[in-house]
Amino acid sequence: MPFLLPKKVTQETALQLQKEGLLNSPNLQSIDCSALKDFDSTVLTVLLAWQKKLKFEGKSISIEHAPEKLKVLAGVYGVAVLLGL
Repeated sequence: MPFLLPKKVTQETALQLQKEGLLNSPNLQSIDCSALKDFDSTVLTVLLAWQKKLKFEGKSISIEHAPEKLKVLAGVYGVAVLLGL
């Protein structure tokens, strides 16, 4: 079952989301971004933290339904390849 990102991920919500994801790490191998509409670059920090956790476990994340803005941000910050975007 994929981990569903919320509609909004900003500095105000990122830390709680990161913690929630880490508590559900088995579901982090597949991250569904279909609801993600209102976000800033903070979402990249969350995704990278999850990626780091899974990599330590010998796993990786797969990001599904990534909005174009997320792909652009990942490219600008140089983490698109790390996140598979």
